[in-house]
Amino acid sequence: MNQFRIGQGYDVHKLEEGQDFWIGGIKVPHHQGAVGHSDADVLIHAICDALLGAANMRDIGYHFADTDPQYKGIDSKILLRRVMELIREAGYEIGNIDTVVSLQAPKLKSHIDTMQRCLADVMQIPVANVSVKATTTERLGFVGREEGVAAHAVALIYKV
Repeated sequence: MNQFRIGQGYDVHKLEEGQDFWIGGIKVPHHQGAVGHSDADVLIHAICDALLGAANMRDIGYHFADTDPQYKGIDSKILLRRVMELIREAGYEIGNIDTVVSLQAPKLKSHIDTMQRCLADVMQIPVANVSVKATTTERLGFVGREEGVAAHAVALIYKV
């Protein structure tokens, strides 16, 4: 019998003028971008935390500390690949990933298919197993004021 496990992830990053905006593994054109120790890809970070949590392997900060210079400016897709190695070494595979990005601007609708393909390629799973949704906060809170971006992720993994 397969052992199913569920994990959730959540991440937030501040937005600043003139920064590159990486989300879901792709660069989205915008006058603001997320700020962080790595490339600040809030969606990938939430996915990493969901996967690590499902496998009971702590969180992204435990494995890739933001105080470690080797991760300064790193492409978050590299971190996601390493998380996939960790969960596969532990004998798990992904059932599916479901995510939500909270962002006032830019609108992500035209980028979602590309993000899903990119994430699926990195995790080596079918695109049909990666859901990316986007929402605004109706101009409420730090997301609504365009001060930051947030992402939630849920991962279902199973023992192979």
